[in-house]
Amino acid sequence: MKKTFELIHPKIKPARLIEAARRDVKKYLKRENKKSIPDDFDCWNFDCKFGPSQEEAEVILSSEISKCISEAEAESLKSFYLEILAKPGYKKSFAKLKALDEE
Repeated sequence: MKKTFELIHPKIKPARLIEAARRDVKKYLKRENKKSIPDDFDCWNFDCKFGPSQEEAEVILSSEISKCISEAEAESLKSFYLEILAKPGYKKSFAKLKALDEE
């Protein structure tokens, strides 16, 4: 998903546009997580970028998307760019991390 969300509309309030953007992101993440995972992997990871425009977008974690949207609303941006790309990956299990720390 590579999309610029407009937050200015003559008839729709900005708060409703923010809610619509959050809903679109949630639906996209849910849809991507339902896809079948390649055999060698055990989950989907997401590469995310967020910014006022595509050129100014910075890399963020998928868990920070909602916070960044809230910041865009607080700053009264006219629009923001969000890029989410799914890639197969591995879950970080606590046992593996603990074993690495002990070594």
